[in-house]
Amino acid sequence: MDRGCCWDSKEIEQADCPRISEGEEELLVSKRQRNLEKCSDCPRFLSDLNRLREEANPLAPVLINLLAEYNRQKTQIQSLISFLDNKTLEIRFLHELGYVLQSSVNLDEVLSVALTAITAGKGFGMNRAFLLLCDREEGVLKGYLGLGPRNLEEASQVWDEILQNDMDLQTLAQNFRLNKLSSERAKFHDVLEQLTIPLSNKEHIIIKALDGKRPVMVEGAFRHPDVPPELARLLGVDAFLLMPLISRNRRVGMIIADNCITHRTITEEDMRSLETFSFPVAFAIERASLYDKLQVELNRVTEAGKKLKEQQELIVRMENMALVGRITSSIAHSVRNPLMIIGGFARSMLKNSPESDPKRTFIESIVAETRHLEGVLDEILNYSDSLYPTRDFWDVNQLVETALRDTADTLTSLGYATAYIPGQELPAVYIDFKQLSYCLRTVLQNDITGLGVDRSIVITSQRGEECVILRVEDHSRHISQAELDHLLVPFSETRDLGAGLGLALCKTMLEKQGVPFVAQADLHEGIRYSITLPTRKEEQP
Repeated sequence: MDRGCCWDSKEIEQADCPRISEGEEELLVSKRQRNLEKCSDCPRFLSDLNRLREEANPLAPVLINLLAEYNRQKTQIQSLISFLDNKTLEIRFLHELGYVLQSSVNLDEVLSVALTAITAGKGFGMNRAFLLLCDREEGVLKGYLGLGPRNLEEASQVWDEILQNDMDLQTLAQNFRLNKLSSERAKFHDVLEQLTIPLSNKEHIIIKALDGKRPVMVEGAFRHPDVPPELARLLGVDAFLLMPLISRNRRVGMIIADNCITHRTITEEDMRSLETFSFPVAFAIERASLYDKLQVELNRVTEAGKKLKEQQELIVRMENMALVGRITSSIAHSVRNPLMIIGGFARSMLKNSPESDPKRTFIESIVAETRHLEGVLDEILNYSDSLYPTRDFWDVNQLVETALRDTADTLTSLGYATAYIPGQELPAVYIDFKQLSYCLRTVLQNDITGLGVDRSIVITSQRGEECVILRVEDHSRHISQAELDHLLVPFSETRDLGAGLGLALCKTMLEKQGVPFVAQADLHEGIRYSITLPTRKEEQP
């Protein structure tokens, strides 16, 4: 039989086989290798097989069957090689991704890597992805971040940029976090704002997927019975993937991914790959969130420790000053009585001494020095009184008017209107005037947050049974009773560390005097303070 193919030749020339390319010269002298690599799909060889079959050669059917089986297995091997190559790339990609996720405790960095991996061509190649995070305090699943183009023009620009720069995944994520994170948030702000779903809404398809802890592939979204129409319109795609983020059976969040630009079908393989990817992402997000909370608490504790140290130092200084005041007061009182006697006798002698008396000069000197010492003692006693204050009977109206006068400038600059409605025939109260003045000033200009529109403060005084009740109604601050109770406890946790600390000191100061101090808060009416001032000395411990 005349052969049109070189399959039976031991050695051939380059011109004998058009399928042998430059660089494959070893096939010219290797018949077996040439048959395996080139002859199976060579038109000349197939033509020779057809001629054998036409000649009724018994080997023709056998060769044709062997050739078909060989080509089938060859195709399978090539498919397996392609599959293994893809898996190798995927393993390398997951290894790189896992390294970044395990080494980072920055939430924005973790999220940037995660969404970049989902949307990058070197990653999972989805067109767009949205991340929703669980807010357990508010009880909602809230849109946090989106990544991807909103139209074909933007997509082409982004893809061209990626091709030109040829960056790896980690560099892409870092570039996104540093240069595009804020702009992407702003770009998808309208979508993220509407992706807020109560965790209690068990019938919502996203919450169902989150509770089921398994990925859900949604197809035909605009006609799907479980997909709310507003969600389908918001995403604007007919097919999308819901990927729950679960860490140690705890719901962390949800990833919504789609191909809004290319409309490429999301395959089962895509879903499984993303599911494998979701586990380390969920763990990394939870760890980064916990780290952020830990940093906040650490800063709070550090600040509280600093303030506590300052207060302890202040208390020690005050105790030392009070001790000095008591000692100074005791010594001054002990010296003052004999000094007054000496001064009185000296002035009496001076009054009865004639100008010609040679002792008059000495008596004048004694009188002058006595007056000087009396002035020094007055200064010492005034100083000790300020360090170690005492209680006495005082007029309530004088107390309130003094506090209003001292705080007038500050309150006026802040836009406050104040009013005082005094009671009728109020008796004197037994108080420490200085401490009560400090407390009243603190109440009038406290540093509680939550200012409202109505900035008015009304003070009233009313006679009670052996007491005078002083009330201050502050209509400008609106907080809950629980928050106010925290503020009345020294060094308790507040929204703004240190806010309202003066109120806690006032409460402690008044309680030491046996003066009841009550603060009641109403979210709509404001804060009402009541101070019960005793009118009898015996009531004071």
